[in-house]
Amino acid sequence: MLTVTTELDAINTMLSNIGESPVNTVEDNGVVDAVLARQILTSTSIAVQTRGWHFNTELGYPLTPTFPEKEIQLPPNLLRVDSVGEHRSIDVVQRGNRLYDRRNHTYQFDHGFKATLVILLPFDDMPESARGYITIKAARTFQERIVGAEEQSSFNAKDEMRALLTLQNSDLKNADYNILSDNFTTANALDRRI
Repeated sequence: MLTVTTELDAINTMLSNIGESPVNTVEDNGVVDAVLARQILTSTSIAVQTRGWHFNTELGYPLTPTFPEKEIQLPPNLLRVDSVGEHRSIDVVQRGNRLYDRRNHTYQFDHGFKATLVILLPFDDMPESARGYITIKAARTFQERIVGAEEQSSFNAKDEMRALLTLQNSDLKNADYNILSDNFTTANALDRRI
């Protein structure tokens, strides 16, 4: 039976890219190359997801301050946050696991508001197009770090570019961008470089 790419599949693809045998688990099993492959896969996933895609962006997410501290605690998997709508004038940034108001120089908020969040998803929670691109990008990076010769890689820049185009196409289709609606911007639709 065919299934989507799992984190274990991605790690084994990376290992096969340098001629190593597959492993049976993603946990630290003492195989140094497998541990390094997982670290590179994770860092590649973070780098790719930080860009913000339709699949890992929460629009209009309500943020509410805690009481009596009046602080807004952020989820541990947050990659980026920005206020939206009528509260767009609040200049917020993430500092640790709290939200900070740069304009008023404080962590305290008198009221909640809505924001756009870009969140880090586990590998197995992403769509297949993202998994495929991250796997190929990570495999090429892993091979270059371990073996060092780009020309020996079974994945090259063309494979990576094809996978990126597949991800971009999938993202654009799922986002339902419409030039006539207010959620369409040319920058969002076209600027998907990684």
